[in-house]
Amino acid sequence: MTRLLLIAGAGLVCAVQPASAQRLQVAPYIEASQVLTSDLTNGADLLTYSTIGAGVDVTAQTRRVEVQVSYNYERRFAYDKQLANDQTHSGLARVRARVTPALSIEAGAIATRTRSDIRGDALVTDQGNVRNSSQIYSAFIGPNLSTNIGPLFANAAYRFGYTKVEAPFATGVAPGQPRLDYYDDSKVHVATASIGAKSGTILPVGVTASGSFTREDAGQLDQRFEGKFLRGDVVVPVSRGVAVAGGVGYENIEISQRDALLTPAGAPVVDNRGRFVTDPSSPRRIAYDFDGLFWDAGVIWRPSSRTFLEARVGRRYGSMSYTGSASYEIGKGSGVQIGVYDSVETFGQQVGNSLSSLPTSFQTSNDPFGNQYSGCIYGTTGAAAGGCLNQVFASSATSAFRSRGITGVAVLNTRGTRIGVGGGYSRRDFIAPRSTGTVSINGVTDEAVYAQLFASGEVGRNGSVSSSLFASYTDTDLAGAEGVLGWGANTAYTHSFGQLGAIASLGLFGFERDGDTSASAQALVGLRYGF
Repeated sequence: MTRLLLIAGAGLVCAVQPASAQRLQVAPYIEASQVLTSDLTNGADLLTYSTIGAGVDVTAQTRRVEVQVSYNYERRFAYDKQLANDQTHSGLARVRARVTPALSIEAGAIATRTRSDIRGDALVTDQGNVRNSSQIYSAFIGPNLSTNIGPLFANAAYRFGYTKVEAPFATGVAPGQPRLDYYDDSKVHVATASIGAKSGTILPVGVTASGSFTREDAGQLDQRFEGKFLRGDVVVPVSRGVAVAGGVGYENIEISQRDALLTPAGAPVVDNRGRFVTDPSSPRRIAYDFDGLFWDAGVIWRPSSRTFLEARVGRRYGSMSYTGSASYEIGKGSGVQIGVYDSVETFGQQVGNSLSSLPTSFQTSNDPFGNQYSGCIYGTTGAAAGGCLNQVFASSATSAFRSRGITGVAVLNTRGTRIGVGGGYSRRDFIAPRSTGTVSINGVTDEAVYAQLFASGEVGRNGSVSSSLFASYTDTDLAGAEGVLGWGANTAYTHSFGQLGAIASLGLFGFERDGDTSASAQALVGLRYGF
């Protein structure tokens, strides 16, 4: 999927601005490495294996086209039966192309790993025998239109997204716990439109009317999400750089699914990948049906083009709601970005929304332990600091949920030094019908707290060193579940000999759960040849 987007991105560069096509940089490579892993909690058993991989890095930054693609495929070859052979796709792609002054096309894709069961092992590394880890692929594409109709501005956008999650081999959930469903795939259509006037054009205040429609069809239990809203907003300038804002709207959301097929004993039937089989004779059961008004009000502060803050409080989904965002461009390559969110959505929608908000220019590193795209993504400019995906990949939940939380990223890019800090808190309140024969997670809540630090710098003319620290804590009120603390640290040194590069890396990873502790040390040496 990421490779298809690479081709599409290169095509957009050539089609939209042929004169700048020579600025497109494509850097394919092959690599091989040797990995040593030691399980520190079970007698310090040592396992070793080899990996062979291939990948490509693509960048294009022109006046009308922004493209960055980083993709890697890795195949593992084990020498010991205790270690399973495995393969991993890891990559991120973002494309933005301006076709005309009013029309642009955006696309994105990601291939990484996600936790499957919120009760299972923490996902801290892809090396060794990893439980509760599922390969995920997701992509989106769509046009954006932004124009003027006399004194009015008008915007419209459409986005199609697809998400696929492979079933895990094992989760690490204690025996006897009730079995939860595995996420499969989903297709999401989102259409938005708005029209309005800025303050001082027609009226002394700014006014906007907007609307949105979302339709998602998921493969598991024939799940369906339909949401639409209409709203009006008013912005009242108070002083230079300060305004108060308020909005009111109408919203309708309906979420439904069918029952799982049951055995004569009343247990759910599962397919060969462990997913529930849908009962074709089951009626469609409503999980959520919200129909009503909502409102919010707040303040907007923009003292300069480099600083922005908006905070709102209101009532939505039947209770109080708090949202906001803040950004500060410290310099050309340094900045801070914070977001507070509250929405009713699904896992597929959350992946697509988070992916579309990532910058089109982001930092990449030779992370040999495979957790680069499942956490915080750091931008290379102060105006687009990046975003975190930790709250998304806390688990690939199959049911819809109300998602609330805060996330923030800060980046510093100066000369040969890059530093990124990210973290946040998220809460998901699940929405599901009370179907027979399966565990209902309706009303169940899970929470996640996470933090991450990344730093890299140049060592001499041809060397570089990078390090990362991260920790997360997830918890759920499912019966019998315990909170899980995951943590890790690694450092890597890379040296270039022209087209040939060498890397050496050390890492320490682990997680803790009541009565279950795991820790491992890992080392890697490898070679990469770039074409």
